[in-house]
Amino acid sequence: MKSTITILIIMSIKKTIAVLTPYPINKAYDYTLPDNLQDLEEGTYVSAPLGNREVPAVVWGAGEGDVKPNKIKSLVSSYDVTPMPDVHRKFINWVSSYTMTPLGSVLKLTLSVPKALEAPTSVTGYVMARELNEGESVSKPAMRVLEVAGDKLPRRLSELAEEADCSTGVVKTLAKNGFLKTIELQAPPPCRSPDAFRAGALLSPQQKECADALVDNVKADKFSCALLDGVTGAGKTEVYFEAVAEAIKQQKQVLILLPEIALSNAFLDRFKSRFGCAPALWHSSLSPAKRKITWRGVAEGQSKVVIGARSALFLPYKDLGVIIVDEEHDPAYKQEEGAICNARDMAVVRANLGKFPIVMVSATPSLETIYNAWEGRYQHLTLPTRHGEAGLPDIHLIDLRNDKPESRQHFIAPTLEKAMNETLEQKQQVLLFLNRRGYAPLTICRNCGFRFQCPRCT
Repeated sequence: MKSTITILIIMSIKKTIAVLTPYPINKAYDYTLPDNLQDLEEGTYVSAPLGNREVPAVVWGAGEGDVKPNKIKSLVSSYDVTPMPDVHRKFINWVSSYTMTPLGSVLKLTLSVPKALEAPTSVTGYVMARELNEGESVSKPAMRVLEVAGDKLPRRLSELAEEADCSTGVVKTLAKNGFLKTIELQAPPPCRSPDAFRAGALLSPQQKECADALVDNVKADKFSCALLDGVTGAGKTEVYFEAVAEAIKQQKQVLILLPEIALSNAFLDRFKSRFGCAPALWHSSLSPAKRKITWRGVAEGQSKVVIGARSALFLPYKDLGVIIVDEEHDPAYKQEEGAICNARDMAVVRANLGKFPIVMVSATPSLETIYNAWEGRYQHLTLPTRHGEAGLPDIHLIDLRNDKPESRQHFIAPTLEKAMNETLEQKQQVLLFLNRRGYAPLTICRNCGFRFQCPRCT
């Protein structure tokens, strides 16, 4: 009887994972894991070889296994950063599909600061080394520095000088003379501990009603969209600050979107007055160093409140709890390059995916938003009057058919000229808005107001 011997040769096949790179491609590439990296979870930031260079990327899932093993490259390393949350990866997938933008191009909006993935650089800090001995004396500015440093807390050079109200040279001199010593510090992320229990402005009954509704939305811990519709000066900011405070109490992160032109010092001062610290900022004028610190602070959940332009929506928030879209009607939210979309609408999607509330704020809501409010899709909260004793400005229309300028070369009506002269005599200012730099592409009769038009091309 003949016997048959079967020999099985088992080849070890390395596990592959799908990795998405921030380039205009619409799929994730398969990579193998090196021996020192095993079982990377989805969302991990990694360094991957792409062509002849190494690029930052994100683990997107399990490998498809449709590439020959000898052609698959191995990952280089992983970054010590909190992995990208699952909800944010879903958001990137949704934006890519909806806007028909390559997946990698949308990821690039999130990985806009690759340097933030690297370990944060240290800065020099100063701490108290010794106190004044008997018989020693220093200048008044130096004494203020020693008083500030007396709490033994480390501070950066600029922070210590600012708190002591002196120049940085005074601090350096004290360090040189042994009163202070230098240590290495990590630059702290902004807005780590805003005070949600700090007293806010005294709200009117109308404001209180709207604020309570927004706070209830945050407490409900589910998706909802509210329109805060109030005239200019109605105190809308102080109202939605109450929702911000509630989210902070729940240890959630907050995103306040503003048109870039609205990111004024006055608004930031109001935030600091309400919550006791400056917010984390995100806009195009931010320096690379600050962008790096802010990005990492957001990704690790340390920065609690972010105020930024439309690009702030794509930051990888660890635990986002509410989004405020201020001036939601502003066309600056529309992005015309890359992923062509309206950040206002994408913010609604982000809130829906994350199951938390979003608030639209405007004195002149967009047609889309007000229609959704009328249809009952959005909660409609109104503030029809200005706060306190503030009143609306007096507006007067001038009919140029009756109140004609003095001659054909003039465009200012006598009534307007009189009002301007009276204002200037009172040492006040006058502001004139001119449409299209003063150019009017039409011809109008000065007597009856008839507009002359071509019968053929009209």
